[in-house]
Amino acid sequence: MSKGPPRCPKCGYQRGFADSHVHPDICPKCGISYSKFLARQAASEQVRSGLAPASADASSQMTSSAEGDGAPSVSFRHELLQFLLAPPRQNSPPIWWGRAFLWVILVVWGLRFWVAGMDWEVIGASFLHGANLAFHEFGHLFFSPFGHFMMVLGGSLFQVLVPLGACAVFVFQQRDNFAASVALWWCGQSFMDLAPYIADAKLRALPLVGGGGEESHDWGNLLTWMGCVEYANGVARLCFLLGCAIMLLAWWWGATLLRKSKPH
Repeated sequence: MSKGPPRCPKCGYQRGFADSHVHPDICPKCGISYSKFLARQAASEQVRSGLAPASADASSQMTSSAEGDGAPSVSFRHELLQFLLAPPRQNSPPIWWGRAFLWVILVVWGLRFWVAGMDWEVIGASFLHGANLAFHEFGHLFFSPFGHFMMVLGGSLFQVLVPLGACAVFVFQQRDNFAASVALWWCGQSFMDLAPYIADAKLRALPLVGGGGEESHDWGNLLTWMGCVEYANGVARLCFLLGCAIMLLAWWWGATLLRKSKPH
């Protein structure tokens, strides 16, 4: 099997020994397929120079039509998937085993949240609740210039946007998809963290930061303003299930990366 070029024809990334775990036809940095990229370039050059064989006119037109009707979007989805499933550059055996151990911890820890459900005693006792709460409170300040409604919603919004932002940084800047899967897991847990708070919108019984009274209950106010306070339990369950789905996706992502990068 022939290997791809040592330097990516699209982004110019120079392959090295640390990239040996990545398929030789896939760029470890931008995730393109060398052969497919070069083939598309060659086809484009033929079209521009008028050197495409006359006998291939009909098939070329069909191919061009297919590309115009959605083939590029299929190719983009494929390349995006390859990009997201590209293993991290640093992948020595000790690092791999460390990631595998962390993945097991996240699975066990996450299953504990799953089994407990919207139990405030379990969610509120986790040290992650303290981290989520810090970002939650800052979110009120961050969104305060956008009006009172957004200021109140901003706490919960910022709480889930922070891990999503970390996920994006790991994917596009650090090129560490495994770390991104951990951040995605945190995003799922953050949604779970919000569920008991939303469910408490009717009773407003949970203790609030700074000893605020019932009038300071974010979700009690939000759902009351929207005339939906009677649906608080349903919204809370939806939030919890969304967190479970995101966490499940993070487990699959991390497991796939571990499988693809396992040292031989």
